[in-house]
Parts: sequence; C-alpha cells; structure tokens
Amino acid sequence: MARKRTVEDVEAFMRQFKLLIAGFVALFAIPLIIYAFYLNRRLDSFENSLQHSPPQELEGHERPRSDLYHLTANPIEGQVVYVPAYSHIYHGEGKPCLLTITLSVRNTSMHDEIVVKSVRYFDTKGRQVKSYLDKPVRLPALGTTEVIVDRDDASGGSGANFLVEWYARTPVTEPIIETVMIDTDSQQGISFARRGSVISEVVPKSPDDADNATTTPNLEPATSTIDNESSLSTH
Repeated sequence: MARKRTVEDVEAFMRQFKLLIAGFVALFAIPLIIYAFYLNRRLDSFENSLQHSPPQELEGHERPRSDLYHLTANPIEGQVVYVPAYSHIYHGEGKPCLLTITLSVRNTSMHDEIVVKSVRYFDTKGRQVKSYLDKPVRLPALGTTEVIVDRDDASGGSGANFLVEWYARTPVTEPIIETVMIDTDSQQGISFARRGSVISEVVPKSPDDADNATTTPNLEPATSTIDNESSLSTH
C-alpha cells in the first residue's frame, strides 16, 4: 500500500523543484549577462573611436615650409564636357519618378576666370532640346554657375545629357562639372549626382589662324535668368 504523502513531503518536493528551476535559469542567464556586458564594452569602445579628432597643430618649435610654390595641376585651356542627366527615373513596375536637375559648373582655378561658351541640353534620343546661352559668360576664380531644369520638364528623359564647352585665356585647372538630381515630393526623397566626362580638349590655334580671326565673342556675367523654366546663376 502506497504511503500517503504528507504536507512536508509536498513542500520538500516544491523546494527541490524551485531549486532546479533556479539552477537552469542561472545556467542560461549568467552567460547572457556576461555576454551583454562584453557587447556593451565593445560598443562603448567603438563609439569612442568615432569621436571627433581635432586637427593636430605643429609644435612650437616646428615651422611650416616656406620653400614651396604651387604649380597648376594638369593645366588646360578648354574642354567639351559630357554630363549625364535624368529628368526622370523608373521605379516599381516602370512608374516614372520626375526629378529636378541642377547642372553645376565650378571654376577650380584660384586666380583665373574661365569662360563658359555654351551649355546645350539633349534628350534620350540625342536631339538637342535647348541651348541655355545666347552669348558666352564669364565665371570668376572659384565661382560657380548653375542651370536648373524644373521637375515638370521631362523633355530630356531618362537618358538626357548636357554638353558644356568652356575655355580660358591661360591654362587653368579643370572645372568640376556635374549634375544633381533630386525629388522630395514623395514620402521618401531621392537625390544623386553624376560627374561629367571630358570628350574633347581645346588647343590654341596656330599664329596664322590667329591672324585670320577678326572678331572676339562678347562676354556677359553669369548672373542672368534664362527663362521661366530654367535659369543660369552665379553663387
């Protein structure tokens, strides 16, 4: 005949059961706590490594070199630059996303101006859509000029491009010519940039050709507005 369990036996069993559960919890919890502490230390160390490091100045006894002078890097007198542009791109199941295009021409010369001779806009099929300059315009040293194609102007298409022709009176550093495409109308904005590629370079004419030249193009400052849809401005 089985012995009847007393209250003391039940309590003893429950105590043993609780100790067993506590042992299992400790077996898993303690390594997790140690690992979490380790990860926290690693994260703190990583964040400290990303803190701003101020420039390190020369010591008092150190002097900057004074025997150096600057030479123009890869001097050039003019170029024709091809710049990719996108009046829209596609997403989802071929749905177009319209973009605002900004063409930026930046003179990188610290001392000399350049002359932007022409800015022509072409569509996906290579047909000229628009010429933005009636006359060449001056761009001062370290100056920037821009052309803006409105978001609603999709005439260029997804394969649009600019041809920018420029020249200088003396050899200068290459300007930075690029397009920036942006759209902020949707909940998730989009923006990206494309740098231009040189497709031809300008070389000086021979003395005989120079003697035959009879006219010099008139120059205008790069500050005029082209029209209501697109503009050219200097910053």
